[in-house]
Amino acid sequence: MASKLPIVKAKAVEASKFLTKNGCAYYKQMLEQNKQYIQEPPTVEKCQHLAKQVFYTRLASIPGRYQAFWKELDDVRNLWKHRQELKIEDAGIAALFGLECFAWFCAGEIVGRGFTITGYYV
Repeated sequence: MASKLPIVKAKAVEASKFLTKNGCAYYKQMLEQNKQYIQEPPTVEKCQHLAKQVFYTRLASIPGRYQAFWKELDDVRNLWKHRQELKIEDAGIAALFGLECFAWFCAGEIVGRGFTITGYYV
């Protein structure tokens, strides 16, 4: 793992140089392509209004997600009640999903430690 660090570092430097060279043009191009999403005039009041709009829209979506959660939970309970009828393919998929969740947890821990495997920076 330590032998790959210089390679990753070199790629990061290369990406940084590319962004330094082409960043401004990319920024202008991106703004031009997405100008329909830009709110005019760009004021603090408009930003606060949009923030409230997003917040209350997300808040309004909670009941639908709540119902979907309980439906999924009922499906899991039903599967658990009839686990004798469970096929090996379904059990394998569940095991792979659990393994993937654990892998993402481990990756998050490594990222949270600043990409160190052994511990935190002191």
